[in-house]
Amino acid sequence: MGRGDLSDQEWARLEPHLPKSVGRGGRWKSHRRVINGILFRQRTGVPWRDLPARFGKWKTVHARHRRWSADGTWERILRAVQADADTEGRVDWSMVSVDSTSCRVNQHAAGARTAEPRIPGRRGRPVQHRSDEALGRSRGGLTCKIHLAGEGGCRPLALVITPGQWGDAPQLIPVLERIRVPRPAGGHPRTRPEHLGGDKAYSSRRNRRYLRRRRIKHTIPERKDQRANRQRRGSAGGRPTGFDKTIYKRRNEVERTINALKGFRAVSTRFDKTAYVFHGTVTVAAIHLWLRS
Repeated sequence: MGRGDLSDQEWARLEPHLPKSVGRGGRWKSHRRVINGILFRQRTGVPWRDLPARFGKWKTVHARHRRWSADGTWERILRAVQADADTEGRVDWSMVSVDSTSCRVNQHAAGARTAEPRIPGRRGRPVQHRSDEALGRSRGGLTCKIHLAGEGGCRPLALVITPGQWGDAPQLIPVLERIRVPRPAGGHPRTRPEHLGGDKAYSSRRNRRYLRRRRIKHTIPERKDQRANRQRRGSAGGRPTGFDKTIYKRRNEVERTINALKGFRAVSTRFDKTAYVFHGTVTVAAIHLWLRS
């Protein structure tokens, strides 16, 4: 086993959720060797062509990552691993925090084909396809932004990829809508945390109405301009928002989650041209964080 490869314990947690070789066509190459190759590239950020020979042909490793990113396999594996952790009581639902982080886009990630991509061997398009390829231009050049919700154990529950100049507040609802942890015993997936934390960038009437409607307690500080506008309107401005400093201190958990994700160099700097492949790259990093525990 090489440095950074899946340990026997991690492989035992992951193997039951991997696709099986069924139907016509060739057999899958060794899942463990190929996934170790994908993790090596995630951790080091090397070009696919520079993968060490011990992982086999680089085209095989790259093609499997691209295919599983396109058809949603990585998403399904992430939810299955989360479900196992929830069954074992390893998911901290007492506090879920939301935040975002910007990723610098390497120059080689620009220039994707304008034609709509297709899943190899199928007629549909990739699940996480975006026409803008989640590329945004700012002062620093091309950037991409990862919006995520992290649980108390510093592991991501859900994520959304957008261009770098997009705001945080409009993405709170899409991120929370993607929290779906299945229940192996049956029933609806778990989607609602006990408490939600976020910084003042997520303070908006729309977000607070959404959280009240779903009966999710939240600690989000009110911005100064919003507070002044509410006070100016008097009784028509509504009641002050509640704020608990003690609970708000736990918001550092999502920042530590982001730091753990950015420990993967292929996440901290985006090298993938298409948004759906980069979404798969971040999802693989999230899966590895869940397997480590």
